[in-house]
Amino acid sequence: MSPEQTEPGRKSGAPPAPRASSRVRVRYAETDTMGVVYYANYFVWFEVGRTDLLRESGWTYRDMERDGFALPVIEAHCTYREPAKYDDEIEVRTSGTLLSPVRVQFTYEVVRTADAATLATGTTVHATLDRSGRPCRLPARVRTLFE
Repeated sequence: MSPEQTEPGRKSGAPPAPRASSRVRVRYAETDTMGVVYYANYFVWFEVGRTDLLRESGWTYRDMERDGFALPVIEAHCTYREPAKYDDEIEVRTSGTLLSPVRVQFTYEVVRTADAATLATGTTVHATLDRSGRPCRLPARVRTLFE
C-alpha cells in the first residue's frame, strides 16, 4: 500500500493500524489422531495474537481489566485453507481496526513459517464492557490506536 493510500475504514493521514506477529509451535495436544490441528485451536491462536497486539500497543489485558474494561468476543470467523500439523511453527499476524467507539475488530492470518503458506484467516469482533457488564467506550488512548 502506498503512503498516499489509506487502509479501508481508516482516516487519511492516520497512522497504520497496529500490527503484531506471534510465533507458536503446534503442540501434540492441539492435534487429532492424524496429527492435524483441531479447528477450535485457531481461535486460541487468535487470542495469542490479540493479546500480543494489545501488549505491544501499550495496553495489556491485565491493565485493561484493572482499569475496569472487558473485551468479550461478540463475533468470530475463521476460514481454513490448509491444515497445520504437529510441530509446525506458525506465525499469527494480527491487526486491529476500530468499528465504533465501543467495538473493535481484530484480523488474523495464520502462516506456516517453513513455506509461508497461509493456513487460515479470520476475524473477531469485540464489544467494550465496563465493570458492571454494560457497553462503554474504549478509553481515548486505546481508541486512537485503532482509528
